[in-house]
Amino acid sequence: MTEKKTAPANQAAKTEMVFTKKNYQLLLISIAIVVLGFLLMMGDTDIYDFRKTLLAPMVVLFGFAFGIYAVLKK
Repeated sequence: MTEKKTAPANQAAKTEMVFTKKNYQLLLISIAIVVLGFLLMMGDTDIYDFRKTLLAPMVVLFGFAFGIYAVLKK
């Protein structure tokens, strides 16, 4: 006869979350960075301003990269 191994009852009930509290905090920070980048793009000033053409897109890209880091961090 073959014997089936079963997990103890308390181990089956214990589930581990994929993301920790730190992951969620980093993800919220990355969302805030992306929003900041889009806010930098707004305004009535010259469309070819340094802030709108270079600084804001770099901030947005940094926010997305930071979001990827937040998701992949263990």
